[in-house]
Amino acid sequence: MSLTVSIVIVSRHRPELLRRCLIGISQLDYDPFEIVIVADPATCTGLRSVPQAAFAKIIPFDQDNIAAARNAGIDASAGEVVAFIDDDSVPEPTWLKFLVAPFSHVDTAAAGGFVRGPNGISWQFQASTVDHTGRFAPVGVDPALATILIPTKNRAICTAGTNMAARRSVLEAMGGFDPRFKYHLDDVDFNLRLAAQELCTAIAPMAEVHNMRASNKFRRDDGAPIDLGEVGASWAVFLAKHCPPDLGKSAWERVQREERERACGHMVRGLLEPQDVGRLMSQLRKGYATGQNRGQVEGEIASISTRPFQPNPPRHDFRSIVLSGRFWQRTHLRNSARFEANAGSVVTLILLTPTALFHHVRFNPDGYWQHVGGIFGKSERTHRLISFKTFRRRVQFESHRVGKVRGLR
Repeated sequence: MSLTVSIVIVSRHRPELLRRCLIGISQLDYDPFEIVIVADPATCTGLRSVPQAAFAKIIPFDQDNIAAARNAGIDASAGEVVAFIDDDSVPEPTWLKFLVAPFSHVDTAAAGGFVRGPNGISWQFQASTVDHTGRFAPVGVDPALATILIPTKNRAICTAGTNMAARRSVLEAMGGFDPRFKYHLDDVDFNLRLAAQELCTAIAPMAEVHNMRASNKFRRDDGAPIDLGEVGASWAVFLAKHCPPDLGKSAWERVQREERERACGHMVRGLLEPQDVGRLMSQLRKGYATGQNRGQVEGEIASISTRPFQPNPPRHDFRSIVLSGRFWQRTHLRNSARFEANAGSVVTLILLTPTALFHHVRFNPDGYWQHVGGIFGKSERTHRLISFKTFRRRVQFESHRVGKVRGLR
């Protein structure tokens, strides 16, 4: 029998994104799981009209603190495994199946999957490790198999907050997430705490989530930062908690260099003005000073869920299909895709033009996966710039490329 899973989604003032996420979750090929939504009161009220939230546990939460919100979700979770996803992300239909599979090994305490970025193709997060100064390094794993990794004394196994899971018993024993990390590094802190206890983390590359990095009070839709204050505060907490004292100064200098380089990169692309760089760096330093004054906070997770397991209705007739056509057929095909999605199918709609345009993938709010691009253009960004294929061969290629994660049989 499969492990029971609680999916925790934290959302704040982004009801449309949350609805899109819930539609994606409703198409998961896994049983049994429950949905726990932690959101601001207005969003919680609006969920009454969202069919995909009919069986969810809804937790009103009005603090601007993602770590504390996740802890509230854990408290209400009754699954043996607790999975986390952000409201601006959508999982592939096989996400839970691949993410939870490593927990069949008793040594697995946590697991993480891969995250695709806004274009639906490029990787935003893959396998990596992190040291006590917050320096990340990639790690090679088999892209088709889950790998259980043992942390070392100096390096932890990373999981992305929008695509990770842990045994509820482990989360309870560790007190959940540290609420001093209100916006940034709460997942990295959790990874280092797992490593300190020599607990294993599995990396499951096939457990894929698409993240669009939507705007919030700290960044815009195009990824440009608005305010780095909370980033600085989180780094102050992180370095004080994990970094050896003799390395703290150099680590903070490195963080400032990296943030300045990132801001300058946005400026070169025309997303920021020159004066914005100075303003952002000032915010970063002020935030760091604020974070140094955040005292120790003891986390606590209820040993028994505050509410019994509330399973989402199972999908006994999982069906994943492909619709394809030329871009000028898009109106008819999108109507067909919407109809099939409403009928309960997982739909992949491939719309191609006779060009070499790069491909993009996006989960449509109407409930289907839309792939657009040129017949001769590349999808995976490591592929050749131009690929000479017929329309039929290209559809077959793209269907095969996403076949395993999309549940195509």
